[in-house]
Amino acid sequence: MIEDVIIIGAGPAGVATAIQLSLYGIRPVVFEKDRVGGLIKNANLIENYPGFVNGISGRDFVKLLERQLERISANVVFDEVLEVNIENTTFVVKTRRTSVYTKYLVIGSGTKPKSPAIKIPRVAMDKVFYEIYPLIEVKNKKIAIVGSGDAAFDYALTLEKQNQITILNRSEKLKCRPLLFEKISRSINVIYKPNSEITEIINSEDDIILNYTSNYGDEKIQVDYVVFAIGREPQLSFISSEMKPHISELELDGNLYFIGDVKNSIFRQVAISMGDGILAAMKIYQKIKGEYL
Repeated sequence: MIEDVIIIGAGPAGVATAIQLSLYGIRPVVFEKDRVGGLIKNANLIENYPGFVNGISGRDFVKLLERQLERISANVVFDEVLEVNIENTTFVVKTRRTSVYTKYLVIGSGTKPKSPAIKIPRVAMDKVFYEIYPLIEVKNKKIAIVGSGDAAFDYALTLEKQNQITILNRSEKLKCRPLLFEKISRSINVIYKPNSEITEIINSEDDIILNYTSNYGDEKIQVDYVVFAIGREPQLSFISSEMKPHISELELDGNLYFIGDVKNSIFRQVAISMGDGILAAMKIYQKIKGEYL
């Protein structure tokens, strides 16, 4: 089957692309392996998106994205993309259930978490997380969050409402926005520990033990869950080795677009991602329009 446009990822960037294309009468296929919204569903509060004067929670923002996709009758397919290749001038997108072809491909697949250097016992895997959405409803738990950036502190602000949180930062340096640190400092449910680096994770019957070094020597903490927020990297493992040498050429030709977090390094913001998606859609429309002039 040949589609006009395929979008990989239904995060803010992919959704914005689909919405803008719909304004031109183009109905892309959007492949999403998980659920609409990407990582934004973890956000405690989005405060820098114009129009939301008091901010909006990540979960509420995702609901709005889902409603808008429904309004434009978007073709969102919940299926994981396994491989993307190129045959002549046509992209071949292989998923778990099908293979689809297109001339225009938009990749908004987001990021994947960086793995911690410490070994995680297999029996403890169900207590270790890299985002907090699966823990949103837990109550009265002890949770360790490892990291020093915006994500770590934002996660803490979400979970501290019903749980006891310990933030472990392996250095003295903070990478989060000052406002986030100020909010955490006012919380009675959050303990912040700088210069604390985990050296061992031990599985217990109902929880896990984290051994770590600190300014006071060797210490340990017993928690129900641990969340690693130590950085992320582009999720592009599905791009075939045959296609990789041609990426720059495909971008220059206007057939391939990378949007959102997958291309923006540390500048992972909703507004930037959505701008990427809208721009990609406008360029694709101009290309398609030119073909029929």
